[in-house]
Amino acid sequence: MPAPLRFIESTPELPSQADVVVIGAGVIGSFTAYYLAKRGLKVALIEKGVVGGEQSSRNWGWCRQQNRDERELPLATKALDLWEQFGIESGEETGFRRCGLFYVSNDESEIATWAKWGDYARSIGVKTRMLNSQEATEKGSFTKQVWKGGVHSQMDGIADPGLAVPAVARAIMALGGTVHQACAARGIETTGGAVSGVVTERGTIATKLVIHAGGAWASSFMRQLGVRFPQATVRQSILAVGTGHMSLPDAFYGDSMSITRRGDGAHALAYSGRAKVDPTMQFLQFQKQFIPMFKQRWKKVSPGGLQGLRAGHETLSRWALDRPTPMEARRILDPSPDAKTIRLTVERVSRLIPEVARAPIVGTWAGFVDSTPDGVPVIGEIPAVPGFILAAGFSGHGFGIGPGAGHLVADIATGQEPIVDPRPYRLSRFDPGAEIDVSEF
Repeated sequence: MPAPLRFIESTPELPSQADVVVIGAGVIGSFTAYYLAKRGLKVALIEKGVVGGEQSSRNWGWCRQQNRDERELPLATKALDLWEQFGIESGEETGFRRCGLFYVSNDESEIATWAKWGDYARSIGVKTRMLNSQEATEKGSFTKQVWKGGVHSQMDGIADPGLAVPAVARAIMALGGTVHQACAARGIETTGGAVSGVVTERGTIATKLVIHAGGAWASSFMRQLGVRFPQATVRQSILAVGTGHMSLPDAFYGDSMSITRRGDGAHALAYSGRAKVDPTMQFLQFQKQFIPMFKQRWKKVSPGGLQGLRAGHETLSRWALDRPTPMEARRILDPSPDAKTIRLTVERVSRLIPEVARAPIVGTWAGFVDSTPDGVPVIGEIPAVPGFILAAGFSGHGFGIGPGAGHLVADIATGQEPIVDPRPYRLSRFDPGAEIDVSEF
């Protein structure tokens, strides 16, 4: 069974003109369109498949500050408040709640890393508390294990990946914006070198402002514009088990395992960081810049197979605007989960919580996580194409910081004071020869 997702009806008629066109109706594009619509702009959100159909519905659902890279932490902090505000303002249900996130470990170096991060985070006002062995063991009593230590980030929480992005899309339409599914953006038109329109499979929308939030498709789309964006996707697998009779927390991390309660009462299980890298020509093109990241994370990342190549999202080809593109051939990236990872995930979680071994598996799925060489997203204007803003490469962190990222993009697009400093997210940090500062988390 695939990842749960609530489907919505979208706007039937494509507008001939819009103040801004947002490409990609995942969590980043949808929140961007929402904040632009709130500011009174005529917004068209276009999606080649379905709203939230790719990684935005296939993730853990964690909305956290804990263990965020310091470049992302300000955005994560803002995002938590915005998750709450969105529910109040829109009346839509995203499943967001500040349940707190709970981590335990028997690895002293891991505990020390958490403590070091906590010292920094508390210095800027983030609430996080280290747990000693007794506290961690008591709080994690459902594991029936003794733990050396842990951390509790009480202000963090979760949202439901199956509900959240469709809820934002409905809110956009309630504000007068339009949402278009099964409508691929083939490219852009320019006048005098600046954006003047978006060419879609259903027609052209005249606009002077385009925001691309296409996730795993971003690099291949930017290639059509002559813009170099180093990106590689990793394939991660996840499963859900029915746990109705068990007393489990909303969110828990231990022994590289995560457990998250979903809105349907099941719990999603994941093996943190474990991923497959499917070789593609795009990956080979950018592999030199990804070497520092893979050196740091080599224990959990391993070579994959041909799924990435077959999916077509990392193609090096150029496509014509008057013919179907690879995005129309593959509306939704829906890779097969890795059977070995699913088995290991169940085995490892079952060692912590033996009852899980007897729980029914109610779903398994995988997703392509779009990554940058340093694990931090790119958010900002593209000088080579005036009127074009890129927001991609969220490296598995996009769901939780989605509202903050969308607000930041809307700030940049409208020339307002940015919600956080946008400089750490500039694309130019990946210019050939630049040093790569890999995120620790």
